[in-house]
Amino acid sequence: MTTSEGPITLALEKDRAPLTTANFLRYVDQKRLDGVTFYRAMKLGADAGLIQGGPHGEVKRLLPPVKHEPTSQTGLSHVDGTISLARFAPGSATADFFITVGPVLSLDANPTGTGDTAGFAAFGHVVEGMDVVKRILAAPTSPTAGVGVMKGQMIAAPVKILTVRRVK
Repeated sequence: MTTSEGPITLALEKDRAPLTTANFLRYVDQKRLDGVTFYRAMKLGADAGLIQGGPHGEVKRLLPPVKHEPTSQTGLSHVDGTISLARFAPGSATADFFITVGPVLSLDANPTGTGDTAGFAAFGHVVEGMDVVKRILAAPTSPTAGVGVMKGQMIAAPVKILTVRRVK
């Protein structure tokens, strides 16, 4: 993934999260993520949180939603550098994704707990470029932009995702 802030290299978990990985790679192969942005920085303390990117509602870029693969099924967890699909309800995820900085285990499935017990579908991790992810997380946000839980988390000058390609 080449961004205006630098490259981010991901390793995807096609064996543990096959549906979610295949969904992301469809977007990559069809170049539907080229030119989108990282538009959200959710800060959870000094050096923790997540950055979110993708089409952000650009309907023409979207493919049908993918079936939810919870972390309770895949065995993955939202540790430092995890890439995961953003969604509203389970089974509604399309192309928007987020990358965690630090462990954000509250995003894992918690079938016996309270809140969003389905969690989010983790499907890989950053292998190079965490410095870029952290720079994006540190970007200034608008105190008034965003709706609901995202209010105040929208990056004032979104970071461009120039291209996303497979590498061998």
